Amino acid sequence: MTLLLLSAAISSAPINLENMVAPTDLDNVKVVQLASNQDASQFLIFIKKSVPLHLHKEHSEMVYIVDGEGKMQLGDKSFTIKKGDFVKIDENTPHGVTVTSPQPLKVLSTQTPEYFGKDKHPVTDHD
Repeated sequence: MTLLLLSAAISSAPINLENMVAPTDLDNVKVVQLASNQDASQFLIFIKKSVPLHLHKEHSEMVYIVDGEGKMQLGDKSFTIKKGDFVKIDENTPHGVTVTSPQPLKVLSTQTPEYFGKDKHPVTDHD
């Protein structure tokens, strides 16, 4: 029992996202998995240039902008995102981002349910 409690305490330890920095050799996107279970997966994502328009057919996504700025497309809307912003992305909603700040965009992404990286579908202007 003590071992189980210790294990749970370790996995619940806080992670300081402010102290996590993009790799110096970042070409475009780096994804760091922070946590995951059957209900949701959390990732810290560094974006240097852009993420092309795509959608998730079986997942919703919530993103919190930890640092940087960008121009986001969400469905038929386009808007600026910056540090402190929160965006909810429903299933089947096309979304993408282009970084506009000198530093990479750093976002906390939560996907529900648990995400294994297979539900990312490119969207073209013809879709």
